Amino acid sequence: LLQYTRGTVTAFAPFDARADAEALRKAMKGMGTDEETVLTVLTTRNNAQRQEIASAFKTLFGRDLVDDLKSELTGKFETLMVSLMRPACIFDAHALKHAIKGAGTNEKVLTEILASRTPAEVQNIKQVYQQEYEASLEDKITGETSGHFQRLLVVLLQANRDPDVGVDEALVEQDAQVLFRAGELKWGTDEEKFITILGTRSVSHLRRVFDKYMTISGFQIEETIDRETSGDLEKLLLAVVKCIRSVPAYFAETLYYSMKGAGTDDDTLIRVMVSRSEVDLLDIRREFRKNFAKSLYQMIQKDTSGDYRKALLLLCGGDDD
Repeated sequence: LLQYTRGTVTAFAPFDARADAEALRKAMKGMGTDEETVLTVLTTRNNAQRQEIASAFKTLFGRDLVDDLKSELTGKFETLMVSLMRPACIFDAHALKHAIKGAGTNEKVLTEILASRTPAEVQNIKQVYQQEYEASLEDKITGETSGHFQRLLVVLLQANRDPDVGVDEALVEQDAQVLFRAGELKWGTDEEKFITILGTRSVSHLRRVFDKYMTISGFQIEETIDRETSGDLEKLLLAVVKCIRSVPAYFAETLYYSMKGAGTDDDTLIRVMVSRSEVDLLDIRREFRKNFAKSLYQMIQKDTSGDYRKALLLLCGGDDD
């Protein structure tokens, strides 16, 4: 798999899993909990190291670290710490499982994960999902969604996007024309054309298609999607377009809107901060600062409190002022 180097969390050195396990046990033993120790250890070790700590914890004390965290911590802080303990490969599968479980489907989570992950990552998520839950992710998603939204999710789940191997200008022109005719020039919209082109063409090809589309139509492709589609399909198409343009910019926007205005969408804030902390959070921070006139660090500081805030700020890894 691709080695990411733009994360804020990297391997801690010198690392001693047993010493960390002992520190965590001491922090949670007896009356009251020393949250500071818990959050400092877990946010400054990478996921692979956290798994080693959990294993040492069980070896030394015969106790399950995640169970202890769940019984000693509460609220959003607990959710964040437990999320950090989830192995990276299982993280997305688990988030999707909870998004399609029980009454109502969380379309936001399906959209965010399937629009932003690489084809290799999607293949991996499908495998892990099958292993962990003994069910097909595609079957579960088709059972809970419908219409064009479902079709685009299924296309993305195939993880067959064309590889980036040079761009054919004639095909760029053709795709841009097809999209123009399927949307702006048509009474009603031919959503299928949008689904096929946006779901299967390579990233570099689509970036050129978006430029060409602007030249032909005078509109950004986002404006057309906004006008011609609605609901879950619109949100998913927009997420795909934004991720084609820039995944870090997409996540910067996702984080901004999770905190903007009254109330905070903590589930989204936690999911993005945890899942991108070892991937591209440095790039996300840069895009955030560029696009929203304040830093991610400042917004987290203003919008959260307590140990939850301390832990998120450590994951954020610094200010960009």
